[in-house]
Amino acid sequence: MELADSRNADDWKNHFECLKNNGIGAIYLVSDDGPGLLAGHAEAISDVVRQSDTYHAIAHRLGSWVDRFLMTAYAAIEKEYDCERKLKSAKSKSVQEKRQAAYTQAKAYAENAITLYDDFSYLYRCVISELNVFDNDGNLRSRKQAEVGVICGLALLEDLNHAHITKAVSKVRRALPDLFHYFDIATKVVNECKELGIDEEALKAYCVAWQWGKAARKAKKSGRKKIAIEQEQFCLEIASGLHQQESEAADVAIQKEVYSRLDKIVQSSALVECINSIIRPYLNTSKNHVNQEQLNLIMHYHNHRRYRDGVRKGKTPMELLTGKEQTKDWIAILLEIIRAKKPELLLAS
Repeated sequence: MELADSRNADDWKNHFECLKNNGIGAIYLVSDDGPGLLAGHAEAISDVVRQSDTYHAIAHRLGSWVDRFLMTAYAAIEKEYDCERKLKSAKSKSVQEKRQAAYTQAKAYAENAITLYDDFSYLYRCVISELNVFDNDGNLRSRKQAEVGVICGLALLEDLNHAHITKAVSKVRRALPDLFHYFDIATKVVNECKELGIDEEALKAYCVAWQWGKAARKAKKSGRKKIAIEQEQFCLEIASGLHQQESEAADVAIQKEVYSRLDKIVQSSALVECINSIIRPYLNTSKNHVNQEQLNLIMHYHNHRRYRDGVRKGKTPMELLTGKEQTKDWIAILLEIIRAKKPELLLAS
């Protein structure tokens, strides 16, 4: 974690080379489309496949408009009701005519706002669904199928003739060339899963369950999360019934193995966003007076802390990276470093 004045091509190139010099080789890069990062990748690790983050490429640019259009529609409906109420209370003919015109205009505006919300939210969901790796039956979707679906959806979104949406769609289109590499990874991973020797239909059920599991982790609304969790469990029960292992432990072991392989299919840089969410409060409270020592401390905490929940529960990032067990808490490790390098700090305290 480096304190830098810029994030240009040279900064990223040096960063990638530093990782390589310390024994960490990149096998697959998932990132947003920052120009400095793209240039640094091209100069330092061009042989490594770069996958555009599907969240930043599509959901980040288009998703917020669902709620915006919804709120606009509700406001327009409220305005229509208010104009209707005023129209009913009008007494004179001139006031009635004036309020009738206002009501007619408000009604038309509300209808247009509702239509825009309905059309956009439907098309947006269609575009997002094209990013799914598997269909509802657990069959691996093709890269071409997903690409064509997204392109068609974007064209229909442009047909809504909304200036902001048209601008957002043009940005999404620029990310399309690097947006579907994960389907190539998925093909290899599914072939690896087939080598486990489990029933083909059971494997498909596991694939759908894994996809629902991802949806559950990404869901921010409790209702959506609940549905995803229920669907995942339902698919796991189907898979368990199909391959009929002798014990529940065997079922869990197979699920874990399939999931671990499918987790190699990475579509977004959500892990980086997670780290950003950890760092952000410290950066906000420091009021731009951040130094490298502070970043080093944050880095140490993140690398050696244990995840409290999720698929990495009980593990530390360093354990996942190196495969070596970490027996001490992050703060105990930190105190050991201080004792070795600057013991006077502990004596002073």
